[in-house]
Amino acid sequence: MPDRTGRCLCGAISFTLTADPLVTRVCWCRDCQHLAANGTVNMMVPAAALSISGTPAEHTKVADSGNAVTRMFCPTCGTHLFARSNARPEFRVVRVGNLDDPSSVQLSLNIWAASAPSWACMDPTLDRVQGQPVPPAAKPPASGG
Repeated sequence: MPDRTGRCLCGAISFTLTADPLVTRVCWCRDCQHLAANGTVNMMVPAAALSISGTPAEHTKVADSGNAVTRMFCPTCGTHLFARSNARPEFRVVRVGNLDDPSSVQLSLNIWAASAPSWACMDPTLDRVQGQPVPPAAKPPASGG
């Protein structure tokens, strides 16, 4: 897999991903709706596969899942970039729209669909989870030979 790169709106924070996403989804939780005035398109990646250049600001809040979720954003332009949960410290959530090539990933499901507004446009071909999804299993590292 070629590395994926991305950045915030002003370019003060950039990042590189060295692994494919474990899952890519649209989140309709109320927190994501507050962030984007809509659902957010994000992907879950192994934390070790994400390298960040620059220092994001952070805000931590207990989510509807009961987990403390820390959201990371650019302190200059405010772009929301990443999130991590105390329940799954081995993963990071990356906002797909900040990738240099957002079309390099494919969506697989809608989560927190029960929280979506009545006007939400959800692709009927994607799986739908009404609340908190089961976390993906981390893919084992490729073995060298």
